[in-house]
Amino acid sequence: QVQLVESGGGSVQVGGSLRLSCVASGDIHNIPCMAWYRQAPGKERRVAARVYESGSTIYTDTVRGRFTISRDVAKNALYLQANSLTPGDTAMYYCAAERICGNPDYAYWGQGTQVTVSS
Repeated sequence: QVQLVESGGGSVQVGGSLRLSCVASGDIHNIPCMAWYRQAPGKERRVAARVYESGSTIYTDTVRGRFTISRDVAKNALYLQANSLTPGDTAMYYCAAERICGNPDYAYWGQGTQVTVSS
């Protein structure tokens, strides 16, 4: 089992920045991928960014160039630096520990942290 706790969400104005954090505990050593998903009201939960065990990263088109995902293995922590925020980034953000990379059905989830961007 893996437990995940997110923090760092909040309310910001357009163009602002936030840094989301996720701390993992439990059997984290067998987790090949960590990811940030987000879910806007009335929409499906979708991946925003993923970091692989190798250190490689991927981003969804809407956040590429503005968001940066990083992983601190020593601290069992995952981060998401979100810059140049727009109202379209408003969502609940979830940290995920993926037992199979890219498959949310095989992931552990945090409780989420809300990001609200206002104009």
